[in-house]
Amino acid sequence: MSKYVFVTGGVLSGLGKGITTSSIGLLLKSRGIKVTVIKIDPYLNCDAGTMNPYQHGEVFVLEDGSELDLDFGNYERFLDLDLTGEHNITTGKVYLKVIERERRGDYLGQTVQIIPHVTDEIKQSITTVAERSGAEVTIVELGGTVGDIESMPFLEAVRQLQQERGSAHCAFVHTTLVPILGPVGEQKTKPTQQSVREIRAIGIQPDIIIGRSEEPLKEHIKEKIALFCSVPVEAVISSPTAQLVYQVPLTFEEQSLTELLMEKLRLAPLAEDLTAWRAFLDHALHPQHELTVALVGKYTELADSYLSYTEALIHAGAELRTAVNIKWIEAEEFAPDLLEDVAGVIVPGGFGERGTKGKLQAIRLARERGLPFLGICLGFQLAVVEFARNVLGYKQANSTEIDPQANPAVIDLLPEQRGVKEKGGTMRLGASPVLLEPGSLAHRLYGREEVSERHRHRYEVNPEFVAELEAGGLRFSGRSPDGRMEIGELPGHPFFIASQFHPEFKSRPTRPHPLFLGFLKACRARGSS
Repeated sequence: MSKYVFVTGGVLSGLGKGITTSSIGLLLKSRGIKVTVIKIDPYLNCDAGTMNPYQHGEVFVLEDGSELDLDFGNYERFLDLDLTGEHNITTGKVYLKVIERERRGDYLGQTVQIIPHVTDEIKQSITTVAERSGAEVTIVELGGTVGDIESMPFLEAVRQLQQERGSAHCAFVHTTLVPILGPVGEQKTKPTQQSVREIRAIGIQPDIIIGRSEEPLKEHIKEKIALFCSVPVEAVISSPTAQLVYQVPLTFEEQSLTELLMEKLRLAPLAEDLTAWRAFLDHALHPQHELTVALVGKYTELADSYLSYTEALIHAGAELRTAVNIKWIEAEEFAPDLLEDVAGVIVPGGFGERGTKGKLQAIRLARERGLPFLGICLGFQLAVVEFARNVLGYKQANSTEIDPQANPAVIDLLPEQRGVKEKGGTMRLGASPVLLEPGSLAHRLYGREEVSERHRHRYEVNPEFVAELEAGGLRFSGRSPDGRMEIGELPGHPFFIASQFHPEFKSRPTRPHPLFLGFLKACRARGSS
């Protein structure tokens, strides 16, 4: 039977519960314990797939095609796990299941209520994932903030789960804010006290309190929190702002958080092994080189919209002992001189017409100036459009996503997407095999002839134009088994490669993705030439 660690949050959102959850998972895993992670999101959406990135950050795609929020990227990166859509529980999913059961008559005429029917569904969803994963410890992050109306059924469900399983099988970790009052520079505990008071009123007593603050918690502040919140002083863990989020697990480890959880859950640990993690951090925090790359996107005002890109660059940079500075360029405001001081250009994914003119201009300049270029999803499609316009001479070439009357339509809607009306979960999603052409740049970067990559798109290269594009010098070096274009590259260019899939989703701290690693190597080579 799996044991559980429930991570809750108080005071306000955005305190880093996802990083706390990921860090706990990494620390337990480093002690030889098999872990898995569940994220509870109290919104009515069934998933994050239809959300604007400005609303919820990037949409992270799993192997099975589930579209989830950015916390799942942190889970997979920290724990090096491939999770599934079952690991995300939303209010929308829960209520949909309950209503479906009611319509089938499963409740045998009962009045369907939040308690017990909704809470039972939540508990069933949690325990099913725990059992199927075979994890010794299931870490459950409860999204939202204690006190929010929409979070109440989930808090009640985990309270009941603790009562059913016993306190030796459940631990509650509560993350709160410890602000510093500007004029006096004093850390204030009142928000934490109030937050803990609220969660205790629900029937949950935190076992461990994580105090988020700009600076490490002072000892007398820890003692005050312990006194007013009924936890041992050693169970008050300081979580100061870190240079890199990957430092957080070691900050917790230094304060014996792992031992506290092991003791609470009565787990028998193996020796701690964080060797690879420490080596990665050492490389990331002590670079020997530095460079700047441009990311030309349409959501650049919120960096979380491209979180997996920034993390993939950190991973590859650490491998190369190189600090990577990102120059965020809003595509609608693009100007050629913005690329004067960069070593390379990334054009990421996106949807719709807005910003495509700027992206096309950036792609053309990267191609003509010999700047290392990495295009992803829409960036790949626009690279094809730019090539058709400015190399083949088809000035009106376009994607039918941007211009439904495009002629020629070098990018067109996937055949299986014709007639699709619903937006949620209907794109080409998840992991699919990609076959690489021997001798190509893609083949050299991966070192294999077949890879598996994650997708999220409705449009693709129109097969009617593939022969002409290749005759003009664009090489499609990666294709799906059924013949879809997956990777395009330009032989003779220092580094010009673009993929229909999203390589950023599979990059890991100790295993940087080959496309990002190759891109930064090319950027380094340009800087030293």
